[in-house]
Amino acid sequence: MITNTEILNFVTYCIAQLAHRLHLSQQEIYRRLKDSGILYDYIVPSYDVLHTFGSRYLIDDLTDFMREKGVLSK
Repeated sequence: MITNTEILNFVTYCIAQLAHRLHLSQQEIYRRLKDSGILYDYIVPSYDVLHTFGSRYLIDDLTDFMREKGVLSK
């Protein structure tokens, strides 16, 4: 059974890694993910699959998805 703590830790990890990769603050990454729906419509419900990805692949996937959703410039 997946706990809320595991999901929260994963989301926190994703935000920190995206902030580092994109040279943005963690607060800005959180805001963009939340406002675009990526956080609650993709990352949280897909935790069981996403957490199995390697770090580089995971952050590449999230960055690509952010671009597709218009959250990042192309």
